[in-house]
Amino acid sequence: MSGLHDQPDDAATPLSPEERDGLIPAHIALRRELNEVEAQNILEASLWAFERKRALTNVDFARNLHKRMYGKVWRWAGEYRTTNKNIGVDANQIAPRMYEAMEQFQYWVDHKTYTPDETAARFHHGLVTIHPFPNGNGRWSRLLGDLLAIQLGQPRFTWGRANLGQQGNDRDRYIAALKSADNHDIGPLLKFARS
Repeated sequence: MSGLHDQPDDAATPLSPEERDGLIPAHIALRRELNEVEAQNILEASLWAFERKRALTNVDFARNLHKRMYGKVWRWAGEYRTTNKNIGVDANQIAPRMYEAMEQFQYWVDHKTYTPDETAARFHHGLVTIHPFPNGNGRWSRLLGDLLAIQLGQPRFTWGRANLGQQGNDRDRYIAALKSADNHDIGPLLKFARS
């Protein structure tokens, strides 16, 4: 489950015109520069999100979080994608699937259907499976999973303590864990989230 900028990258690689479409800072030309401004924007959004308890299983909050994570970098931040990708649901199904998913997640929280960690890991997986945004879905849904884990009284997930946007063993383990969850085995994702 990856987006355009979750792909393996070389910091010195120039961004293509397609990759720059919707980019707000006009000076950015290299992947390294993009990574830096995205990281700063995500840090600011994380500080905002962790400052108080929030209604996490709310579509408006989820979209607003994405906008806060990427709004200084991408014009489309917080807006659902309008084209189909090789992953995620069809673009015309994003809005209804997000509402259905959020209702399901809230039910799990209210009824303690799963342990807190499993609820938060399933929350992350369900959102990344929908893949609602053009980019940043993994980072956004991991942050939401972290927020839910904390809200349920658990520490923030570690997600392998690695940059999952770069190719390597941790990213491979993460992708394999997501694929296991796609096949109804949440165990590897739950284990990876705490590794």
